[in-house]
Amino acid sequence: MVTLHAFLALAAGFLTMAALIAVMTAMLKWLTPSWAGETGKAQAGYMFVNVGYSFLAAAAGGYVTTWAAAGSPLYQVLALGIIVLALAALSALQAKGTQPVWYQLTLVGLTPVGVLAGGLLRLRVTGIL
Repeated sequence: MVTLHAFLALAAGFLTMAALIAVMTAMLKWLTPSWAGETGKAQAGYMFVNVGYSFLAAAAGGYVTTWAAAGSPLYQVLALGIIVLALAALSALQAKGTQPVWYQLTLVGLTPVGVLAGGLLRLRVTGIL
């Protein structure tokens, strides 16, 4: 039962992060279609805004994971950070050559940090840290 609860906590955090990124990306493309690269490559403004909201969404995912975790919230948020790191690295490898290297490396490095920041914020709010 503990394993199922841990899995559900990870899933809740990851789905929170993914949903927020999906909604924000759709809004950004709708509000600024010229930035989104509909006719070519994405512009720098789009990439900077994307990095910003990806960090915040990752922090929200870490917060939710820590909130939903039963026994060891720090381990749960660390596990989510590792999962996000692996998926971001795979995404960067898949997008190789289509987006600037600085953008991909920033997303790979910053999203796991966001997950940990959100988790640590939750631990701080609850008084564990």
